[in-house]
Amino acid sequence: MNTIRILGREIREFRLVSILTPLLMILEVVVETLIPLMMARIIDLGVTKGDMHAITQNGTYMLMLALAGLLFGIAGGFTGSKASTGFGRNLRKAMFSRIQTFSFANIDKFSAPGLVTRMTTDVTNIQNAYLMLLRMFVRAPFSMITAMVMAYSINARIANVYLVAVLLLAVFLFFIMIRTTGFFRVVFKKYDELNASISENISGIRVVKAYVREEHEKSRFRKAAENIYTLFVKAESNMVLVMPVMMGTVYAVIMAISWFGAHMIVQNTLTTGELMSLLTYCMNILMSLMMMALVFVMVTMSAASAARISEILTEESTIRNPEHPLMEVPDGSIVFDDVDFSYKEGTAEYVLQDVSLDIRSGETIGIIGGTGSSKSSLVNLVSRLYDVSAGRVLVGGHDVREYDLDVLRSQVSVVLQQNVLFSGTILDNLRWGNPQATEEECREACRQACADEFIMQFPDGYMTQISQGGTNVSGGQKQRICIARALLKDPKILILDDSTSAVDTATEAKIREAVSRARPGMTRLIISQRIASVEGADRVIVMDNGRVAGFDTPANLLKTNKIYQEVYATQTEGGGDFDIASGSAKGGDAK
Repeated sequence: MNTIRILGREIREFRLVSILTPLLMILEVVVETLIPLMMARIIDLGVTKGDMHAITQNGTYMLMLALAGLLFGIAGGFTGSKASTGFGRNLRKAMFSRIQTFSFANIDKFSAPGLVTRMTTDVTNIQNAYLMLLRMFVRAPFSMITAMVMAYSINARIANVYLVAVLLLAVFLFFIMIRTTGFFRVVFKKYDELNASISENISGIRVVKAYVREEHEKSRFRKAAENIYTLFVKAESNMVLVMPVMMGTVYAVIMAISWFGAHMIVQNTLTTGELMSLLTYCMNILMSLMMMALVFVMVTMSAASAARISEILTEESTIRNPEHPLMEVPDGSIVFDDVDFSYKEGTAEYVLQDVSLDIRSGETIGIIGGTGSSKSSLVNLVSRLYDVSAGRVLVGGHDVREYDLDVLRSQVSVVLQQNVLFSGTILDNLRWGNPQATEEECREACRQACADEFIMQFPDGYMTQISQGGTNVSGGQKQRICIARALLKDPKILILDDSTSAVDTATEAKIREAVSRARPGMTRLIISQRIASVEGADRVIVMDNGRVAGFDTPANLLKTNKIYQEVYATQTEGGGDFDIASGSAKGGDAK
C-alpha cells in the first residue's frame, strides 16, 4: 500500500481523466449489453413475424447504440492514454529530480545502469499497467456482471452454464498467475545486467575495437540477453495456456447452450432471439474474464517495477543541507581534522585514516601517491561529494557540513582526469562554469588554460559543435576545455585531479603559470603522478595507502621523505612514473 501511495502522488494532475476513463468504459458496457436485446427483438418481433417495421425500428435503435458505444470507446481510449502517458511522464520527472539530489554513495548503491532501467523499462511497465487498469479493470468485471444478470433474466437454467464455466476458469487463471508471478519479479532485475553490458560496451567501444574484443563483448551480451529470454520463456510457457483453455471453454459453453437452447425452443420455453442473445452474452462473459486475467498478469508484471521505482522516490540522499546553512565561503583555507573515511557506511574498512592537514588560503598544494593511495578520495571530501566517517573537513574555517551544498560546490571547482563534455558548442560547455559569462570571459579562461589557440584553429571557433562525450576533440584538448570551464566559476578552491595527464609538460607548465598569475588568491590542489607537476607547489602532500606520509615543501621532502626521494630519483634519472618506485610507494587508490 505504501508503494501505491508513493506512486499515486504522480497522478494528481490527471485525476479527472483517470476518473472519466472507467466511467466511459462503464457507459460503453451498458450500450454493448443492450445491443443483444435489440438483436433478439429484431428476430422475435421482426424476422419471425415478418414485421418489416419492427426490423427497421429495432435495427435503427441497434445502430444508434453501436455508434454510442463507439464514441464512448474512443473517448475512453483518449482519456486513458492521456492519464497513463502523463503518469509515466511524471514518474520519470520525479525520479530524475530525485536522482539529481543523490550523493555519490546513493549512485553507487543503485548503479547507473540500474537507474536507467528504472526510468525506462520499469516506468513503461507501470504506464501500460495503469492504462489496463483504467480501461479494463472496471470494464471487464462490470461487463461480466451485467452480462450474467441479463443472461439470468432471460433463462436461469442456461445461465448456470456460464456460472460453472466462469468458476472453473477463475480457478485455472489463479494458479497460472501464481506460477508466473515469481518469474516476472526476477526478470526485471536482469534488465540491469543487460543495460550494464550495453552501456559499458558503447562507452568503451574504442577500447573494445583496439583490443579486438568484439567476440568477448558479444558473448557477455548474449549471456545477459539469454538470462532474460529464459525467464520470459518460463513465464510465457505458462501464460500460453490461457488462450487455448479460454477458447476451448468458450466453444464448450456455446455447444452446451446450443444443445440446451435447441431443446427449449422445441419445447416453446425459449425463443430463437433469446438463444441468440444468450450466445452473445456468453462471449461477453468469457471475454471479460480473459481481459481480467490479462489485467492481473500486467499488474503482476508491474508490481516488481513499482517497487523498484518506489525505492528511488523514497531514497534519501546521504548528503543533505543543514537546517540553517552558511551561504558564504569566507576563503579557500582547508583543514582536515583527524579524518577517517570509508565508502561503505558502518564499516571499519577505511580508505583514509588519521588524516590531519592545514592548508592556507591561496596556497598551491601538490598531492602525489601511488595508484590506490586515496588521493582522489581525499579531495572528494573538500566539495562534500562524500561525507567523512570520522573527524571534520573545514573550508574557510567552517565544517563543510555547515554550508549550503550549492554554495560550497560553487566555490570548489574540480577538474578530473576523465572529464565529460556535453553535446553543444564549445561555448555552451564553457558556460557550465558560469552561465552568465561573456564570450570574452570565456576566451580569457581558455587563454589561461592554453585552450584558446587550438579552439581558434577550428573553422567555427568557439561555436564548434562538440559531439556526445567530446569524441571529436583529443584527450588533451578536452582536459584544457574542462580546466577553462572550472576557471570560469572563479572559485576559491581549484582541484586538478590528474587533469593534465594528457597534456605535454611544457603546456602544463604554461597552464600552471597562467593560473597562478591571473588568480593569486585561489587555493590550488594539484594531484599528479609527475614530480614536475608538483615541484613548483608551495607544499606537497605524499599519500601512501590512505595515510599522509609527508606534508612539506618540495625541497624539504627531498631531504626528509623516503617516498618522495625515490619517486624524484626514478623520474628525474630514468624518466619513469610514480608506480615504478619502490614498494613503499605502492598501494591501491580507492577511487
